Amino acid sequence: MTATDPALTALAQGWSALALLHGRIEAHIERALQSRHDLSVREYSLLDVLSRQHDGEGGHLQMKQVADAVVLSQSATTRLVTRLEDRGLLERYLCPTDRRGIYTNVTAAGLELLDAARPTNDAALREALDEAARNPELAPLVRVVESLKVATAA
Repeated sequence: MTATDPALTALAQGWSALALLHGRIEAHIERALQSRHDLSVREYSLLDVLSRQHDGEGGHLQMKQVADAVVLSQSATTRLVTRLEDRGLLERYLCPTDRRGIYTNVTAAGLELLDAARPTNDAALREALDEAARNPELAPLVRVVESLKVATAA
C-alpha cells in the first residue's frame, strides 16, 4: 500500500470519524456530569464499574482490571481512586484472603451520587448520539453504536 492507496485513505477517514464521534460524545457527557454532579466522565465510569462488584467469587476487580475497564493506565486509575476516596465516594480495604491485595468499594455516598448522575449520563449520551446522527459522516457510526446497544440488551 502507498500513502495514496484508496483503501488506506478510507481506513484513515473511518478512524477519524470514529475519533470525532467519541470525542463529541465524551465532551457532551463531560459537560453535563460536571455541571450537574461535579463528576468527570472518568470518575463516573470508575464509580459505575466499581458499583458492579459483588462479594461472590471473582466479584472484586484488581486494579489492572479496573484500569482496563475505565481505559486508563494503572497509575492514572490509582490517582483517580485516591481523588474519589478523598471525596468520600470510595474506600479501600485489604483483601481478606490475600493481604497483598487491596479492594476498592463504592461508599454509600458514592452510590447515591452515581444514582443521581446516571440519568444525566444517559440523557447526555442520547443527546450526543442524536446530534451526531444528523452529521452524514457520523450517522453510520451512530447506527452501529445503536445496534450494539440493542444486541447486548437482548
